[in-house]
Amino acid sequence: MRASAFVYPWDVNGDPEAAAFVAGLGVEQVTLAAAYHSTRALTPRHPRHRVVTAEHAAVLYPPDPARWEGRDLRPYEAGAWAPGDAYGEAAAALADAGLEVHTWVVLAHNSRLGAEHPHTSVVNAYGDRYPWAPCIAQPATRAYLVDLAAEAAVRPGARGTELESLGWYGLAHLHAHDKTGGVALGDAGQYLMSLCFCPHCREGYGAEGLDPDELAAAVRAALEPVWRGTAPSDGGWAGVGKLLGEAPANATRAWRDERARTLQEAAVEAVRAAAPEGFQVLLHADPESYHCGANAGVDPAHVLSVADGVVVPCTGGAGLLTPFAEQARDGAVLAANLTVVSGMGGHPDTLAADAARARELGATELRLYHAGLASDGDLEAVRAGLRVG
Repeated sequence: MRASAFVYPWDVNGDPEAAAFVAGLGVEQVTLAAAYHSTRALTPRHPRHRVVTAEHAAVLYPPDPARWEGRDLRPYEAGAWAPGDAYGEAAAALADAGLEVHTWVVLAHNSRLGAEHPHTSVVNAYGDRYPWAPCIAQPATRAYLVDLAAEAAVRPGARGTELESLGWYGLAHLHAHDKTGGVALGDAGQYLMSLCFCPHCREGYGAEGLDPDELAAAVRAALEPVWRGTAPSDGGWAGVGKLLGEAPANATRAWRDERARTLQEAAVEAVRAAAPEGFQVLLHADPESYHCGANAGVDPAHVLSVADGVVVPCTGGAGLLTPFAEQARDGAVLAANLTVVSGMGGHPDTLAADAARARELGATELRLYHAGLASDGDLEAVRAGLRVG
């Protein structure tokens, strides 16, 4: 299967050996970050540094001033961790090494945006804001995300893009010194804690026949036994209905699904309008539309009618591929995303077997997370696994 490795510009820039090293893994493609959230990243082979701290979400290229002039919501440029056109420099080196370059664009995940523009953030039923999670129901935020998708995806020389976080983000987020694990929240609890009650979402719930104040009170009441540890918060979507009631649960999902679907449609359309013919557009996706996070919850049939395919998390098992495979048309890309960094829970030593299982379940391509973060030993296992596969 065709394989692509995820890479950051700072893995490549300043290291004259990096591009050839990535090409030597046996991948045909790289998925190179063009817009990314804040992070602290290890660079185990770089001759100039070992740790890169990206202090805030940023674009890793110079944004177009004309596109963003006069707008309150606009992309932030990177600091010293990715100066100038860091993306373009890395992309050129990787292309020169014989690799096809696709952009990696993180969208609705931006803590600096939430800190500087608090009104853009998801607000939970208790009134707490999630600065890392822009509310995708808000018109100005949607317009910002659509334009960011088009600009960051269609960089010079790129042959395609992968759009991450193109949907609802919620409570789950690996924050600095995170302390949210004291009460284990399953799918149902995560959903209830991720429902947004900003003014736009309150209007949306009203359009679905719900009183937003009564809904917020119902969410808090449903979660009370979860905080006490006397009721489970798992059980998938049925668990949400059990905690909140089926009718209000379904009404909230109808509002959120519609906002996510239409945003995905608009973003993909904008990317295609800006891109050359044949440009591939994939979404990082989860087949349960009520799920939140980097792998946006989607309806498989809908997303495969909009985009060219999906990138699906498969570390620990490839079962999430099945709903997409059941809906895939001829030519759709179903990329199995496998973590190959053993220190991050990945299994590079079983790559060949994991890839074979993913293929059985419908995968057409592989994504390997992450060539820049992995040790030499992990990447030697990747080379061996790709030779077998």
